[in-house]
Amino acid sequence: MPEVKDPQIQPAVPEGSPDQPAPQAAPAAPQPVPAKPPQKKKAGRKKMVKRMIALSVVLALVAGIGFGMWYLVFRDDETIGQPLTAEAQIGTIQSTVEGNGNAVPKESAAITLNADGTVQEVYVTTGDQVWAGDPLYQIDSQEAREKLENLTAQMNDLLEEANNLTVTAPFSGKLIDVQEFQPDQEVSVGTKIATLVNDRKLKLSLYFSYAYEDEIHVGQSVQVSVPAVMSAQEGTVEKINKVSYISPEGAVHFEAVIVFDNPGTLTADMDASAVLTASDGSSIYPYENGQTQFYETRDVLSKASGPVVGMGNLLNHANVSAGEGLLFLGSDTIDDKLAAKREELDTAQTQFANFEAVAPIDGVVMSCTLEPGMDVKSGDTVITISNTTTMLVDIQVDSRNIGFIQAGMTIELTDDWGNPVMGTVANVPMQGEVGSGTTMYPVQLQVDNSSGTIYNGSWMRYKLVTSESVDCVMVPNQCVKRVTDVDGEIHTVVFVQADSKPENAIEMDAPSSSEGAAAGGGMIMMPEGSSTQNALPTTDEGFWPVPVVTGISDTYNVEIVEGLEAGAVVFTNRETNQSYGW
Repeated sequence: MPEVKDPQIQPAVPEGSPDQPAPQAAPAAPQPVPAKPPQKKKAGRKKMVKRMIALSVVLALVAGIGFGMWYLVFRDDETIGQPLTAEAQIGTIQSTVEGNGNAVPKESAAITLNADGTVQEVYVTTGDQVWAGDPLYQIDSQEAREKLENLTAQMNDLLEEANNLTVTAPFSGKLIDVQEFQPDQEVSVGTKIATLVNDRKLKLSLYFSYAYEDEIHVGQSVQVSVPAVMSAQEGTVEKINKVSYISPEGAVHFEAVIVFDNPGTLTADMDASAVLTASDGSSIYPYENGQTQFYETRDVLSKASGPVVGMGNLLNHANVSAGEGLLFLGSDTIDDKLAAKREELDTAQTQFANFEAVAPIDGVVMSCTLEPGMDVKSGDTVITISNTTTMLVDIQVDSRNIGFIQAGMTIELTDDWGNPVMGTVANVPMQGEVGSGTTMYPVQLQVDNSSGTIYNGSWMRYKLVTSESVDCVMVPNQCVKRVTDVDGEIHTVVFVQADSKPENAIEMDAPSSSEGAAAGGGMIMMPEGSSTQNALPTTDEGFWPVPVVTGISDTYNVEIVEGLEAGAVVFTNRETNQSYGW
């Protein structure tokens, strides 16, 4: 059938073909202007996108946390390594305390000046050996000298003032003409308290003719007679006064003072005479009799003022001794004045002593800054001395070992060069210092340094054996664990490898299976953060928790006092899996 061509239908021509007719431009039709969508709708769409993103992040975090919890808690842990074991052995364990300390001299002294001055002499230099009392230097300080002299005078005045508040008897004797006083009565300086007489002795003044001038001398014996008591007393010529006493008859006489003891029955104003013996044995008589007098008479006066606070034996005819208190006066300020002045004086004496100083201790002069002629100032430290023949080293001992430390025990030390030296425990304190997790006790050691090889500040390493156990059962430290049994009690155990449950094994509060091993009881001696922490062996693996009693331990092993025999195979730890970074 002949092909009928529709003039309205054009054959398809590939795009870009030369035969393809050029497109005909269609007549432009008016296009409507699209309406602009509202702004709120576009903003809502943006908020929706942000919410979807936030929700996605939250879901991702929740998924991560859930996966982590599953991985760490619910996932079957196939990474725990195989148990490692050790054998309980017989050996010797020493419990030691080790550490470092600085050596310092047993004694040190520093001399610091307290006033200005000029150096006159210096007797020592740095490095000199000195002994306590050796002179060190001489410094002239007029300021310190004058200050000390003034304060000494002021102190003496105050002491005298304080002493004068007590009115005392100046000598032994009898009180007469005693004044009356009342408590709190104000007494002024110079007030008469009483008259004190020395009636233990009497004196007699007689006149003799100058014709006997060469026959009478001091110390000559005399016979004294007192007619009133018809007694004679042995006396002595105490004094001769070459006066000119002229009698009514026109004769010239000199005075002789005669002293004799009072037997207790004589007093003043009694007629008395005396007879002396000349060199030819003849008697010498005075021109006339005399009257007895007290050997000494003195008015007792107050030397200070103040209220009456007490009285002694202040009575007429009372016998008193020299220095005995008669009247006591008070003062509200004297004690405070004395205390303040004494403190000032002590300071001034110390200051002055620093200018003519002597070595306060035996030792070596560690520093000396003085040179003759130089001026020094108050506050300058001019000399330091240290006694280095014995050095002190402070060490720290914890509460577990302090009970083994005793004064007098020896301790091995090494110096900066590794040389061994021996120290002796000098002081063990009763009170420790509480720190983080334990109490430390500062123990002081004395080290002989007569050789002079240990210097101030030398670094000393010490090692002290606090206890020792010989031929004991011991296991590595990591074998000892702390677990909780089914009753909730905590035990110290080792896990013993055995074909069947030992008689002394306990039941733990966790399932005895590999699944429950990670959750079962606690343990000790395993580093925090380790992935094997709490990975205790199980009965399925052939290990049983056996309670033990531990003794001393060292860096590697611990003594088993009870609960385990030598040769037993015990759990130590688990193999590590390198793929997990253990």
